[in-house]
Amino acid sequence: MIHFFEKGSGQPLVLLHGFCESGQMWSYFSEALSDQFRVICPDLPGFGNSPISSNKISLEEVAVQLEEWLEENQIHQPIVIGHSLGGYVALALLELMGNQIKAIGLFHSTSFPDDQDKKEMRDRTILFLKKNGVEKFVTSFVPPLFPENRREELASEISLAIKDAKRSSLDGLIAYAGAMRDRKDRFEVVKNFIGPKLFIAGTEDGAVKIEASRAQQNGFSHYVELQGVGHMGMIEDQEKTLSIVRTFCLSAI
Repeated sequence: MIHFFEKGSGQPLVLLHGFCESGQMWSYFSEALSDQFRVICPDLPGFGNSPISSNKISLEEVAVQLEEWLEENQIHQPIVIGHSLGGYVALALLELMGNQIKAIGLFHSTSFPDDQDKKEMRDRTILFLKKNGVEKFVTSFVPPLFPENRREELASEISLAIKDAKRSSLDGLIAYAGAMRDRKDRFEVVKNFIGPKLFIAGTEDGAVKIEASRAQQNGFSHYVELQGVGHMGMIEDQEKTLSIVRTFCLSAI
């Protein structure tokens, strides 16, 4: 059972949240874009109000669940944009559904797999979660997603992000840490997709290094770098990123 909310009508636009997030992270975007699109924001299984049945899942399994959910809710030819983990899920969905997806966007995400250092970090995350639980993990995980020099300025936004992250289930966090660690390289999947493709990168992103983003640039029809922005551009540079997403989505229809 995938919980979601939607606003507006017309061309479907599915916004997928990242790790330790829920569909609520897109509240501002969904409201702003609902004047031109049918904006749909699901909670991925294990986050927000969507349950998960175990602490093991693959991105391919999530994509199958989303494909079924899209069909059930008559969401056809959607534009799919995913933040971080949501981007990984969007790529798995693209591989599954191909030209049934109208356009795709990666928001502080990557089509590349984890390198060895990142895989080891995922393993440490799983051990930490099993030992310490959700609250202790998210309290330490969320703030570094924002640039250090702006954390005081964005204190209230960070506080809200932590509050939303605490709604994540322990099984969900463990499951997706493993799924992200084990995900495959999908650069060729996105490169071979003939629809419009958006990539938004932050020059100060600690989770997706700018060098890795630039290495994928030729796989996307629209590539944008946000100067001085970390991993949370939709919060750090709200109006600019909203404009980028709107312009891309309008160009895709």
